[in-house]
Formats: sequence, structure tokens, C-alpha cells
Amino acid sequence: MTRKGSVIKRGKLGRSISVSLASLRAGGAFALDGAVKRMRGVEGDALGSPFARREAQRFVAELGRLKGTYVKIGQMLALLGEHFLPPVLTEALHQLESQTQALPFADIEGELRAVLGERMDELAIEHNAIAAASLSQVHRATVLASGEQICLKIQYPGLADVIDSDFDTVVNMLLLARWIKAGRELDEWLAAMREQLHQEIDYAREAQMSARVHEFTGATVSRLGRQRVGFAVPKPYPRYSGDTVLAMEFVSGHLVTQPEVAGLSQARRNALGSAMLELFFYELYDWGVLQTDPNFGNYLIRSSGSSDEIVLLDFGSVLSCDDEFLRHLGNTIAAGQVGDRALLVDSLIGLGCLQEGNSELAKTSFSDFCLELLEPLREPGDLPSQYLNDKGQYCWGTSRLMRRVGKKAAASAATLDFTAPSREFAMIARKLTGVFTFISVLNAQFNGHDIAQRHIEQWRRGHE
Repeated sequence: MTRKGSVIKRGKLGRSISVSLASLRAGGAFALDGAVKRMRGVEGDALGSPFARREAQRFVAELGRLKGTYVKIGQMLALLGEHFLPPVLTEALHQLESQTQALPFADIEGELRAVLGERMDELAIEHNAIAAASLSQVHRATVLASGEQICLKIQYPGLADVIDSDFDTVVNMLLLARWIKAGRELDEWLAAMREQLHQEIDYAREAQMSARVHEFTGATVSRLGRQRVGFAVPKPYPRYSGDTVLAMEFVSGHLVTQPEVAGLSQARRNALGSAMLELFFYELYDWGVLQTDPNFGNYLIRSSGSSDEIVLLDFGSVLSCDDEFLRHLGNTIAAGQVGDRALLVDSLIGLGCLQEGNSELAKTSFSDFCLELLEPLREPGDLPSQYLNDKGQYCWGTSRLMRRVGKKAAASAATLDFTAPSREFAMIARKLTGVFTFISVLNAQFNGHDIAQRHIEQWRRGHE
């Protein structure tokens, strides 16, 4: 097993030199590739060449070797960097999503003791981690006095000391390798990503967000009554939490990809899919706390008899949007529902995704992408007939929506005057694609128009 802790504690200079050398190599390869193409009179972009593909793999391998924050930064770039990185690099960066190994308990025991002190003796902690990520790992524990089962999310030692320097190193690495070009738009994106990275190691903030959503889900279930599908958030345990440790109730359940979920009846999977879509709009328009990481591991499905519940995990990455943004977003969705391209373009300009001076090609390309993405929310009569069942319900699993959306996104980004969307829009689009993918894995069959319409109209009435 890789001893990640020793890597995290390595000197900043050694880490920087290592990745900088990899960058210089990549930059030289691109320059050479471009020169060879010009000599041969070959058209094309060096960043999509075989040279670039090999260097992208080397770039990602170096991040994976250094582990810790470098892997997390690479994972963030894979999710959000598609708006300013070449596709060949974002494709390679997705390989980092599986590069997470837990540390031996002995490597984090000192950190845990430093945070909890004598309170650690109140717990029986399992030494084998039940989950591991790039910045932390999770251990199951029992509260000895009560027998309660809890989880301890433990941050890897030393992360806070290197997070900024590692982020700067990766940015310099991208610049040296000519993967990106400096500019104000890029600076804004990178500043937003740095802020998000700091939020993900701020466990006090995550505990606060988790407690808020715990209250919201309880209030929502109380108001609506227990329907076939409910929502739940593990109860926080402040006594066993601290700056680098987060304690919460242990909850068992199944991932959406597991056969136990696939084996549920079509009606139950439809209900789960509808609830997942409803959850997106609850978070965005009712609760004001949108969990922006669409990872399947952040949701569990817990079943009891004939009813199911979606358990929400991990609130390290959340987004709150102001009223003006939500108004423009609601107009964007409403325009997509009825195919109103003029309203859609105006709304996208309001969101900062398009500029008044953009060409008609750019406006058409980006609005095409949005219309495709919002397809499942259209009015039932406007849904593509080839993706409907005999009841007129949208078949999420067979629609191949994400594949079609990906092609539209690539076409949009390829326009010469492409404007990178705002961070908020990009994160919401990423979350929505994650929600749609979740529903597609369920192979659910239902129409989403009424769910979206109800939440947007309710929000508008409250803000008139």
C-alpha cells in the first residue's frame, strides 16, 4: 500500500522541481510538434496530437505519483477544467479519479489524537478505512458508552501547509507546458478553484453545511409527509469533530451502481429518479445549499420494506447562488422547456455565459448545448418520441443524453469566440449532468417538466 503521508510531507522545493521538469518536457514536445507540422504544411492543433496525448499521460502520471493535493487538484481540473483545458488533457485527468489509497492507521493516529485528545479513548476505532479520497479517509468507530456507530472523516496530515503552494505549482506546470494561456478569464476561474479547494479542507464549514442540510431534509419530510422516497443526512457528532476530523452517524446503504438497486421494481426506480431530480431543485431553489460534487459515492440508497430513502453524504463542496443568478437560471430552464432560443440566449447573457458581442455562431452553438442538456425537462408534448415509452414517459437510460450533450459541448467550445461560462453555471451544469447520469443509471422512466416548473414558479412567487 502506498504511504501517502510521507509524500505529503515532502519539501515544497522537491515537489515543485519534479512537476516543473515534467512541464518543461511537455512544453518542448508541443513546440517541436508544432514546428514539425509547420515544416510539413500540416494543419491542426498541436494540443490534440499524438505528442500531446503522450505528454498528457506523463503530466497525469506525475500528479498521481505525488498524490495528496496534487491528485485532488487534478480531479478538480478534470471536472471543471474542460472550459479552458484541451480535451486531451481533461480526458487524461479523469484517470486520477481512481487513484486513492488509504494510509495505514498508524500514519494518521497522531493527527486524530491531537484533535480529540482524551475523547479518542471514548471510541473503538476500526483501523481499516472504509473509504479513501485524495484529501482524507474514513474510519468506522463505536461510541463505547452508547454503542452508537459513527464515521470519522480524517484529513491527511500536513495538507493545509502545502495546499496553496501545490496549487501554484500545478498552475505553473500548466503554463510551462502550454496547456493554458494566462489571462483575466483564466485568473477568475483559478481563483474560484483555489477557493473551492480551501473549502474542501474546512471541516468546520462542512460540519455547518451538513447540519443545515440535515435540518432542511427533516423539515421537508415533515412538511410533505413521508412519501415513497425520502431524504436523509447523517447526524453530526460535534464532540468527536475538530479542525481536521469530522464525525457523523454511520449509515449503511447501496450505491446506485450496485445490483441491489438495479433489482428494484421499475416503479421504485422511477420514484428514486424523480426524487433525485426533485432534490436538485430543493437544494437550488428551496434550501440555498447546492452540493456540487456529482460523485455517485456521495449518495446512498437505503431501503425499508416497500419504501426507499436517498442518503446525502459529503458537503465539502457547496454553492449558494444569489437571487439574480437564480432568476436568470430559472429563465434558462424555462426557455429550454419550450425551446425559446431568444429567451435562452438572453438568459445565458444574464448568467455571463455569453456576451452581447458574441457571434451568432457562438450563440447558436452554446444555446444548442443548453437545449440538449435540458431535454428531459421539456413539456411532455415536446419530448423526442424515440425516447418515450408507451405511456409517453421519458426513458432516461436509453436516451444516451450525456453522449449527445458531450458532442454539443465540444462544438460550443470549438467556436473561435467561445466564452468560458461563469463558475456558478459550470458547477450547476456539472451537477445537473451528474443528476441526469444518476437517473440514467437507475434506468428510470418519467417526465421532469412538472418537477422543474413547480420549484421555479414557487421561487418566483416568493420573489415578486
